[in-house]
Amino acid sequence: MTSIAAPITPQSTLGAVLEVYPGAQRALFRRFHVGGCSSCAFQPTETIQQLCDRNGGLNPQEVLDHVRTSHEQDAKILISPAELAEWLQRDASVRLVDIRSREEFEAVNLKGSVLLSQNTMREILSEGTNSRPLVLIDHQGAQALDAAAYFQGHGLQNVRCLRGGLDAWASEIDPKIPRYKLD
Repeated sequence: MTSIAAPITPQSTLGAVLEVYPGAQRALFRRFHVGGCSSCAFQPTETIQQLCDRNGGLNPQEVLDHVRTSHEQDAKILISPAELAEWLQRDASVRLVDIRSREEFEAVNLKGSVLLSQNTMREILSEGTNSRPLVLIDHQGAQALDAAAYFQGHGLQNVRCLRGGLDAWASEIDPKIPRYKLD
């Protein structure tokens, strides 16, 4: 038997919101400058209503609508491992950028990917047009959307994220890639 999650309302805690909408913190910061730094941080036990009240009386429905819309936009930039495998077969210009740590990247990486570094970032941003597709890769798909938001915030539109990260790629496309867990 599966349980159905309670609907998200102004009385929902931010913890509950983040479970349903993992990108909510990024969305709140991007639009309302809430939750991105220590001066505007929130607690998982705080409700949407409480967050709105202490941030200049934001409209809770507008906040919730923005979180939902952002979640839908996030979903549009995710690419499945199968879709990426097909894309790589037909388009050699796809740039794979791995945002994991150097240690993780050196231990295991997707063939043809480069580790995100200051030099890589400058190179990508200096191209300006973003005509070359950019696919961001992380461990399990949790951080790539944050990196995508950064690149999109700098005007790049042709940015995608590997859904499920390298772990999903290893599971669905290339079982020879070792899977791992971080402590």
